[in-house]
Amino acid sequence: MDDTKPGFLYIVSTPIGHLEDITLRAVRVLKEVHLVAAEDTRHTQKLFNHYQIHTPLTSYHDHNKEEKTEVLVQRLKEGHSIALVTDAGTPGVSDPGYYLINRCIQAGIPLSPVPGPSAFLAALTVSGLPTDAFLFEGFLPKKRSGRLKHLQALKDEPRTIIFYESPHRLVRCLHDLYETWGDRRAVVARELTKMFEEIIRGRLSQIIAKMESGSVRGEITLIIEGCRPLSSMW
Repeated sequence: MDDTKPGFLYIVSTPIGHLEDITLRAVRVLKEVHLVAAEDTRHTQKLFNHYQIHTPLTSYHDHNKEEKTEVLVQRLKEGHSIALVTDAGTPGVSDPGYYLINRCIQAGIPLSPVPGPSAFLAALTVSGLPTDAFLFEGFLPKKRSGRLKHLQALKDEPRTIIFYESPHRLVRCLHDLYETWGDRRAVVARELTKMFEEIIRGRLSQIIAKMESGSVRGEITLIIEGCRPLSSMW
């Protein structure tokens, strides 16, 4: 009988931009585990260099998640401890970490969250929109037909709604929101905690005009007010 106790899978949140936005526990765990599974090892290596972390890195992303998950689960079963990190923020949120986490639960491998930064929560706190109830939707469908169908289904949602969006699709997404939901209050949070951090508040029509006047770059979180009538100072 094999009495080896499985190692822990640590779900470690890392900075969304500013390298100082990491917990002391996260740094310690990243130094102590046997292996770190990272969405982009080159990106994570910058964090490791900053904090003098020398733990071995292995890639874990959308294109290798099925094959690599079984390798990582076997290592965990053998008693090794592994930390899972994403490029920025909390693993498992709009990234392939969800696949590994569920496989570990099925295999009876213990998990331990190491909480920290999350882009959508950071954006929500500075949005000025209601935070008592909100809905995080991740990325909208890439095809316009699917996007419009999804937005139509959310049209009567009363909670604040949060999306992630890529720079090259942002303007098209804003137009679809305006067409489907009307001229609601919205916030575009771009490059949070980074040098060129920008938070744009206004009606969808105002934000569209601003976004169309220049190029859009960086990581983007989009927050839209729910359908309920709200008093507003902007």
